[in-house]
Amino acid sequence: MFWFLLCAFGVVAGVTTVLFGFGGGFVAVPLLFTLISVSHAPGAAIGEAAMHIAVATSTAAMIFGAGLSTLRHARARTLQWPVVRPLLGYVALGAVLGAWAATQVQGAWIRWLFIGYLGLTILDAVLRPGFTVSTSDGMRPLGRRASAVIGVGMGAVAAFLGVGGSVMSVPLMHRRGASMAVATASANPLSLPMAIAGTAAYAVLAWRTEALGPWFAGYIDVRALAVLVLGSWCGIRLAAPWIGRMPDALHVKCYLALLGVVLVVMVVA
Repeated sequence: MFWFLLCAFGVVAGVTTVLFGFGGGFVAVPLLFTLISVSHAPGAAIGEAAMHIAVATSTAAMIFGAGLSTLRHARARTLQWPVVRPLLGYVALGAVLGAWAATQVQGAWIRWLFIGYLGLTILDAVLRPGFTVSTSDGMRPLGRRASAVIGVGMGAVAAFLGVGGSVMSVPLMHRRGASMAVATASANPLSLPMAIAGTAAYAVLAWRTEALGPWFAGYIDVRALAVLVLGSWCGIRLAAPWIGRMPDALHVKCYLALLGVVLVVMVVA
């Protein structure tokens, strides 16, 4: 049942990655945390590291999901590379810092920071003007200093929580004039350097490899990663025909609704 649920949620993650720019982390982290917590006895090494494993494995799965989604959006011509390219290096740098920070704190802290960050993001999108209104595709580019600050911060937060950069980049880009189709498309290439740098950091920096077992690379559960990737591939193929076809207002509402669902799951887990 564990592996079936993981594959099924991998499909969901693939669909949401293509259509909303997130999914790997916001779907995989709550699921993995819950499944690992209930399937291991209290005090077991894997159970105690459940949140670290969930975040690290989710980050590794995003390499595949974000990479394939980027290709799909590039073919659909929904990517604006001049806006995305200046942020890529800074996001990778921030991801290394965020992954290192995550290995220094207890899993319970990561869980509640995850919940707090989600809640603040939803409140910001709903209460602060600019996100819920429809916009055009004419996004205003960021300056060099803003790209550096935002890119490093985005990568650090995303790798620390294992969620990709979409929850920061999508509201930012939508407020600056991009449609939801363009904003969510841009989240995928921004998640890719974060996922690569964060995965390397989680594999190298984790010091409990032997205690967690032979199927772990640092905090990364290799078997769970393979199942998530398989499900994600199926989900991305299913969702690809819908790229760019969802009305902007509906896209915004669905984006916020999905964030709300993930928030509830993490609170009750």
